Amino acid sequence: MGLDAADVLDLVVEALPRVSFAIAVVVVGYLLSRALRWALRLVLTGRRTPSFAAVISKLAGWALLSLAVIVAIVAVFPSVKPVDMLAGLGFFSVAAGFAFRDILENLLSGLLLLLRQPFRSGDQISVGEVSGTVLAITIRETRLKTFDGQLVLIPNRDVYKSVLTVGTHFPSRRMSFVVGIAYENDAQEARRVIQRALAEGVPRVEDTPEPEAVVTQLGVSTVDLEARFWCGPEQHDVVLALDAAVRAVKQALDDAGIEMPADIIALQATPSLRAAISGEAEVTPGGGVVRSSA
Repeated sequence: MGLDAADVLDLVVEALPRVSFAIAVVVVGYLLSRALRWALRLVLTGRRTPSFAAVISKLAGWALLSLAVIVAIVAVFPSVKPVDMLAGLGFFSVAAGFAFRDILENLLSGLLLLLRQPFRSGDQISVGEVSGTVLAITIRETRLKTFDGQLVLIPNRDVYKSVLTVGTHFPSRRMSFVVGIAYENDAQEARRVIQRALAEGVPRVEDTPEPEAVVTQLGVSTVDLEARFWCGPEQHDVVLALDAAVRAVKQALDDAGIEMPADIIALQATPSLRAAISGEAEVTPGGGVVRSSA
């Protein structure tokens, strides 16, 4: 049996209070979710990292707003039971998990990174081939500013699964460079010269632990020594400290008369080389000798 206009009007009038109540619940829920996000962000900012405060407050606000929407739906449709809503949400969650697996994986990885805090905003890290300063950890990605001023967005799951190097975790960092000296020079004397040069107030080179120099290998034309020193962990400090250390060691070795020769290159006296030197025959650009037909 169909409904006439009067019946439809009666249904609308009957449902109007429930719809008004539902709208009011959603509006109040939205306002409370914004207030909750603001309050949590204010409380957590002083205790945890800004990224942690931003993500947790956003998730809490979304959870409160979702609860308000569920209450509104139940108010509009009294026949819908909360248990049925939860069951439907469970089924929807499973379906959404398959459909948005990447998004959920990044979300969970971001939460684990925020809870474990292997690094914080401002730390300098390396993830795979990307290195830079951490700007923030969002729900989906970790934001890095590379050392040449570019923005790189790395999915949280890649950060969580990859080998991660946190360069600024400790207050100092060891750097090194190789110096090759001639076989005719005394390696022990070269070690003392290098250590003394690094210990005598080189800018940004730390006194503790003390700089050192060790013989690493006997090369073809040089005895190789590795100069080691400690400096600040940030990339700018590392570059400037290495520059100052190399210049100081070179100057000290020059002053001590210790030679740093170039690599020895052996030349084979091929027929084309002998012909070019003596002028007895013409040599082609490819190294061949032009034989005289006479």
